[in-house]
Amino acid sequence: MVNVTRREFLQIAGVLGATFAITTQLPEGLLKEVSAEELKELKQAAAEVKTYVRNLSLGGGSWGPSNCVAVDVKNGRIVRIRPLHYDWKYKPGKDFQTWSFEVNGKKFEPPLKTLVAPYALVYKMRVYSPSRLRYPLKRVDFDHRKSPNQRNPQNRGISGFVRISWDEALEILTSELKRIKETYGPYAILVQSDFHGESKAVHTRPGAIRHFLRNFFGGCITQARNPDSWEGYYWGAKHVWGMDGGQGQNQYRRLALYDFFLNGELALFWGCDAETTPNGHNPQRMASLTCYWLKEAGKRVINIAPDLNYSAALPYTDKWIPVRPNTDATVYLAIAYVWITEGTYDKQYVETHTYGFEHFKRYVLGEEDGVPKTPKWAEQISGVPSRTIKALARLWASKRTSMFHCNGGPTIRGQYATEPARLETYCLAMQGIGKPGVQQIQMHEWGGLNWPFGTPSRTVSAGAAARGIFGIGADPPFVPKTLIPSAILGPWPFEWYGTTLAFAPVQDQFVKYKFPPEEGYPTPRMVWTETPCWTTCWNGGNELVKAYRSSNVEFFVAQHFTLEDDALFADLVLPVTTTFENDIDIMTDNGSGQYNMLYVQYRCVDPVGESKSDVEIVETVAEKLGYDFTYGKSHFEWAKEGWANSGVQDLISWEELLEKQYYVVSVDPTWKEYAQPGFRWYWELPEGQGLNTKSGKIEFFCQWLYENFGNDPERPPVARWIPYGETHQESLFHPRAKKYPLLVVSNHPRWREHANLDDNMWLSEIATHKIRGPDGYLYYPMWIHPIDAAKRGIKHGDIVKVYNERGAILCAAYVTERIMPGAISIDHGQRLDPVYYDPDGKIGLDRGGTINLICPYKTTSKNAFGMVVSAFLVEVEKVDVFELAKRYPEAFKKKYDERSGQTTETWLARG
Repeated sequence: MVNVTRREFLQIAGVLGATFAITTQLPEGLLKEVSAEELKELKQAAAEVKTYVRNLSLGGGSWGPSNCVAVDVKNGRIVRIRPLHYDWKYKPGKDFQTWSFEVNGKKFEPPLKTLVAPYALVYKMRVYSPSRLRYPLKRVDFDHRKSPNQRNPQNRGISGFVRISWDEALEILTSELKRIKETYGPYAILVQSDFHGESKAVHTRPGAIRHFLRNFFGGCITQARNPDSWEGYYWGAKHVWGMDGGQGQNQYRRLALYDFFLNGELALFWGCDAETTPNGHNPQRMASLTCYWLKEAGKRVINIAPDLNYSAALPYTDKWIPVRPNTDATVYLAIAYVWITEGTYDKQYVETHTYGFEHFKRYVLGEEDGVPKTPKWAEQISGVPSRTIKALARLWASKRTSMFHCNGGPTIRGQYATEPARLETYCLAMQGIGKPGVQQIQMHEWGGLNWPFGTPSRTVSAGAAARGIFGIGADPPFVPKTLIPSAILGPWPFEWYGTTLAFAPVQDQFVKYKFPPEEGYPTPRMVWTETPCWTTCWNGGNELVKAYRSSNVEFFVAQHFTLEDDALFADLVLPVTTTFENDIDIMTDNGSGQYNMLYVQYRCVDPVGESKSDVEIVETVAEKLGYDFTYGKSHFEWAKEGWANSGVQDLISWEELLEKQYYVVSVDPTWKEYAQPGFRWYWELPEGQGLNTKSGKIEFFCQWLYENFGNDPERPPVARWIPYGETHQESLFHPRAKKYPLLVVSNHPRWREHANLDDNMWLSEIATHKIRGPDGYLYYPMWIHPIDAAKRGIKHGDIVKVYNERGAILCAAYVTERIMPGAISIDHGQRLDPVYYDPDGKIGLDRGGTINLICPYKTTSKNAFGMVVSAFLVEVEKVDVFELAKRYPEAFKKKYDERSGQTTETWLARG
């Protein structure tokens, strides 16, 4: 017999890399007795396991978000996914410099393993999911050889698909590209090439399609990406202080979190779920571990939201304050009222660093409209007790308080979301934002201590390996993503303000654009999408369903891992590989909040079925049309190009990177000595200047808004409470509420990233992700308070219909006190499963629970073109699914997988 230490035993048993052994719960000193023969077998088994490094972020592109993991592969199959340990092949303190800081004698430092999001650990199930699209499909009653008016577009989403060969698929796609170009010109091709999918560089998704059409084929219509997670800050707060807010800008985020740890006392998580929103882009260090650190550092955390979200429910949160959806503006106003009447705001800062405060003060005190914005007034609207508002106002004023965000969430994605965003900024200004411990802090996408793009070290790039960009550009002709249905259906021309691009300067919002941009430009006649989830993630999804099924779209091609959502309406669907199946790639980690990295991604397993990567599809199409999209380089050479321009090519050779697979970037040891944290630079000025506003100061009265839009009642120069108006009537104070008395809270989903991974079999076992109905179908849960459930005779697990005049969906009731009365909560991103269509071409009832089908299509307000996907009116009623099955037998007898739901088989045409 031989003695083997726990570490050695676990290593040779297949958990490769010595420090990986710490993931087990065995005591460090435990010895394991094995025979020499057993030891030989274990070593042989370990030798059969190969470990690969992989970025499983679903942020998309090559720009640096990360859920970095180690992937163990045996006999050509993925056997496990686990955190990557930075010290697998590097020694901390010797090969890379670590970082830490102290608060009150307690040391805080990131662990030496990546803290990956829950979905990443089960991501192998995407490879082996019954939902995987394994070969090209064609809609059964589509024939590209027929004229456009004989292609049955009205049957999109109904008629089903048949399997075809790649040769036939390529012939259809290339012939349609040529026909559209010859008939209408290349600008009749709408490309939906966008964020929020697997992160890749060589095998770029998104961007390859757009890059090819723009640079080789003559052009296309670009879908311009809106700032979907922080609409109110973009269209509202940006006019107060010249930047997006909620996101901030690089120079204003730097060390803001570190400043709060050293100097702050109270953290306000307003509509912020740190346990959910960041997961799709980055690991749990970014937000979750930070929150536990806050508790250990003695900071107080208050969470304000309609729901006891996953962050509010954890022990680091000291108090939850429920607030009715989209009434946050009234609470901010009442807090300002308390400060003004009690004299507890920073009068000197307001006088020297802001503009137009007197206009705001008059509105708050009721001198303008005769309605003082008292806590009692706000209580009647928001549901927050007057005493709670007063206590919060006084606590905020007495403590060094920072606002925490994960991009915004539902608080900032409702109608007129510009107003709570501006009012939040006003309140921060009234307490002297920038003074020690007073910041607006971002816990999503951008790194650990709110350093721009990662920890305080070199930023790493793999962009040179990518042929394309993520497709959010506004090179003409372009259409904002929020207006795509209008681009297809008309009426034309139509106009809007601003490119809608994230981080565009505030002045862009005063520039008027139109589509088509000039006379003679075509409207979309062909759609080519690599991000087929608009219907389930954007505003007014049913409007796009109607557009896709319109004869205006003569040809629609989608490429994706699975046959779902927008792809159900395609004429041609192409199967795409997962990141595990691509031959080689190079990626970065600039956003984990732990350590920046550069790494090579080798192929883990063979492509499933006949799938190709997004780039391989474009390369093949280009070659068939006579173009060389490879630029004469192999994928390996493109990966090397990424290393050569990574920013760390002087620190690690290409050969060493290939051998080790990853490189950890050292933290700058002088990082604590950098420039002032966050907004400190502005606070230290004797008088405010330097912001991108007309005055250069924080503006309570937004001068450029007034000069361009006058007293716009939906976004006036001074922020205010707007219950409803010309554009939206989604308020309990509007007559519509008599028919639809519940307000929807729609969060980022806990167990997936937008529409990604809704089919994951392991995640579907979680009750807050799926509930099995009496018919065996996996329904999406709808949170409803016991009071509201009792009024409607609804019990936990009952199947319910959620509806308004825009359509209806089915969900399973999740009866809980984690949602306040008068509101229900349904996350966005569910897979479409239409039961029937209305005569106007929209989905009348959806079994998948796709809440975005019935949210408003109209944008934030008449002059602000963001999305509205939360805080809208609905009603809920219990249904009998067996009666529905009798009424709609075709929809309910479709073939489903017991554990993952819809599969490709669900949508194959039946003989």
